[in-house]
Amino acid sequence: MFLPDMHTTKRWQGRAEGRRLGAMAGTISSGSRSEKNGWLRVLGVDPAATGPTGYGIVESDGRRCRMLHYGALKVAAKRQKECAGAALQDVHARVCGLIEEFSPDALAVESVFIALNMRTALRLAEMRGVILLAAAQHGVLVYSYAPREVKARVAGHGHAGKRQMQLMVRALLSMNETPEPSDAADALAVALCHVQTEQTQRRFGLAGQNVPAKPRAHRTRMGSPGLPNEIQPGGATRGGLPRIVSTR
Repeated sequence: MFLPDMHTTKRWQGRAEGRRLGAMAGTISSGSRSEKNGWLRVLGVDPAATGPTGYGIVESDGRRCRMLHYGALKVAAKRQKECAGAALQDVHARVCGLIEEFSPDALAVESVFIALNMRTALRLAEMRGVILLAAAQHGVLVYSYAPREVKARVAGHGHAGKRQMQLMVRALLSMNETPEPSDAADALAVALCHVQTEQTQRRFGLAGQNVPAKPRAHRTRMGSPGLPNEIQPGGATRGGLPRIVSTR
């Protein structure tokens, strides 16, 4: 399997089932697993502009959730200097490898949130693009969630800090240790957010109404196409800061 530089990963092993996770992944076809054994498997990814890109695999049968695999990928600075697209290439390869190994039913990713730094937003958009490309190449549906929505689902409110999210992820997945780094915990949280969303919709008979992520055409007041989460001209808040238009 492709292993980029500075790769950090943790792996969970099965208990009473008597099956190693690697063997389990090897026997699963690329089709939907949920129709076969009742478990929904989700790959969560937390894209980063400059820091590590976190990822995590979570599965649930509607009553319990368990973590299968998680980690974070950070490309060495030397490699990024040698190749401008090194980070994009390595993240794409890692996501493809995870999809091929674990055959997830869905991929959940955080949506791009733009504050005032447009350069950071563009880097995040590029990283998110290669993640969506990897999913499309393997026929996996992608679901996008805003950061505040993920925090609200997992921690109960949309302003939870990094440490609180790590502790909540550990509790919800009954893990023996706190997931590190925080980027990996964020990826597990995105996966949990999708699992909880699917369970809620099924409980109320709304299964299948969770629309996969797709490009949206935002327009400014002048009618020209804009970027997702674009700062609209003239849309100042009461505090004087530009108003952020969310993609969700």
